[in-house]
Amino acid sequence: MKPKHQRLVLGLLALAAVAAAALLALSALKDQAAFFYTPGDVAGKAPPADRHVRLGGMVEKGSIQHRADGVSIDFVVTDGKARVPVAFRGVTPDLFKEESGVVAEGRFNPDGSFAADNLLAKHDERYMPPQVAGNMHKSESLEQ
Repeated sequence: MKPKHQRLVLGLLALAAVAAAALLALSALKDQAAFFYTPGDVAGKAPPADRHVRLGGMVEKGSIQHRADGVSIDFVVTDGKARVPVAFRGVTPDLFKEESGVVAEGRFNPDGSFAADNLLAKHDERYMPPQVAGNMHKSESLEQ
């Protein structure tokens, strides 16, 4: 076989290996991908059933209700257009509160409510962890 043909065969084999690796990666991520919805996206339409998704919006004022077991809460996520009731069992993030942003990961129930298995509290770009903010105030007073 001529060197020109060897390079062509090796190039095609390398291309096939890269394509196979990409297909394997995509098939592995297919089950891990979570789609993002807002309450307005699912209003009036049947939400995706039995599919792990993310629901994002703001926690409606006055909607957080703690259940008697101490670890379960119910609240409402809104985007100004629609509302979706959410049930969560677990420890809530420190930044989770009324009128703040939240992303809930879980599944929609047949009745249109959302069963969350993970909560992510959102904050604005000006957020600073309390420890850092405290250290900044100490360093400012030392400089003066």
